Order: sequence, then C-alpha cells, then structure tokens
Amino acid sequence: TAAARKASKKTQHVRSAGDWITLILLVAGALLVLFPLLVLTVNAFKTSADYNATGPLSLPKHFTMEGIISFWTTTNFPLKFWNSFIISLVVAVAAVVLSVLNSFALGIGKVKGNTWIVLGIMLANMMPQDPLYTMFKQVGLYNTKLAIIIIFTIIQSAYGTYLLSSVYGTFPQAILEAAAIDGASRWQILRKVVLPISWPTISVLFVFFFVWTWNEYMIPMAFLMSDDVQTIPLALATLQGQRTMEATTLASASLLSIIPTIIFFIIFQRKLSQGITAGAVK
Repeated sequence: TAAARKASKKTQHVRSAGDWITLILLVAGALLVLFPLLVLTVNAFKTSADYNATGPLSLPKHFTMEGIISFWTTTNFPLKFWNSFIISLVVAVAAVVLSVLNSFALGIGKVKGNTWIVLGIMLANMMPQDPLYTMFKQVGLYNTKLAIIIIFTIIQSAYGTYLLSSVYGTFPQAILEAAAIDGASRWQILRKVVLPISWPTISVLFVFFFVWTWNEYMIPMAFLMSDDVQTIPLALATLQGQRTMEATTLASASLLSIIPTIIFFIIFQRKLSQGITAGAVK
C-alpha cells in the first residue's frame, strides 16, 4: 500500500553508521589532498613582505599578482606552455593510436608469441638514455621537440599496448565472428566494433598519456637544451635552482604549471570516470 511504500522509501534513505564513516573519511581525504593546492594558491597571490612576516599558512593581507607576472615574463611562459601542450597532445594521440593497433594485432589477431612480444616491448623501456642521446645526436634530432615526442610515444604506447592487449584478449569472439560473417574487413572490425566498445578505456589512456608527458622532467632535461624548445617543468626547475628566487614567485610558478592539467582533467573527467567504471565492471 501507499503507507508501506513510504515506509520503505524512508528506510532506503536512512544511512548506516558505516556509510557515515565512509563519507567522513572521503571528505577528510579530499581536504587532505586539496590542502597543498590551497596553500599554493594562497601564497601565489601574496607579496614577499607578507610571506616573510606571516608565513605560508596565513591569508594574504595584500592581494598581488607580482609573482605570476614575474614568472610569466622571466621564463616566457606562453612559449613554454605551447611547447608542453604540443608535445603532450601529439604524444597522447600517437601513443593511443599505436597502442590500439598493437593491441588489436596482439590481443585479437592472436599473433604467435604475443605474450613474449608484449614482454619485449615493456623491457625495451628499460633502455638507458645514453644510446638514445647518441642516436638522436647522429640523426640531427637532438634538442628538438620531435625527439621528445618520439621517445615518449614509444614509452607511453608500450604501457598502452600492455593494458589494451590484455583487454582485447578477452574480447567476445562471437561479436568478431558475426562481423566477419557479415563481410566486415579487419579494419572495419577495428573501427566499427572494437573501438566503440573500448572507447572508455582508450579515453583513460589518452588522459593519462597527456598528463604523464606534461609532468615529465628527466628526459626533457637531457634532450632539450635551448630555451625556445623547453617545457614548463624545465622552466620551473630553472627557477628552483636560483637561490634568490622569492617563495611567492615559486608558488606562482608551481600554480601556473599545474593549472593546465587541472583544466584538462575537468574537461575529460566524465570520460575518465566512464573508463574507470567500465574497467571495474569488466
């Protein structure tokens, strides 16, 4: 009856003690994660005198953008941002394409010895940088964005191949056989059957590849010497190496360096959550 339905709805909305504990822990964890970002943001808009007088945990008494302007002009931030964006975007797209093609051949194509091939691809990432340095020097690609794009495309696609090949290895064979009976070619099966189903996982790889490449420091430091090809992490490291650098300017630089990745996550958060949920369900 109506009374019974109302009673059942009330019982459904009643939270148990475990639910409240979980909620409290999640809120506390979120605050713990966001606290460093909040402190960074507060100090980015402080004056140097304000920071020296009150420390890093107090609110700014005088709002200023001197630190942001200083980092923007000193390091030519627009150029560094463009370099990081182009490198990260091209690597993310190229690595996803290579991962899909490799995984389709290894996971669905059932290439003989596919397990050993995937293992070999992963082991190739352990190659030291010295041979890469010599090789790119000889072919004239040292100190260019193309060198970083090639290196990171190979590194990221190796991880993507390992992940996607295991996913494609469990792909329902009945669907593939039905598509083949209908006259679909291998390319059509990939484009019209496999990609639509695995798109959430591919979206997650794209987001991770972009962010990982954006934050990378060690390899760009070894291969990008000229100021006009350097990325944002290198510009930030240059500031950190200057002993006279103000703490507020360093906070502003750190804030500017992570804002693009935050915006990128916000734009693709729906695809990211869909991909993680799809992987969990699978």
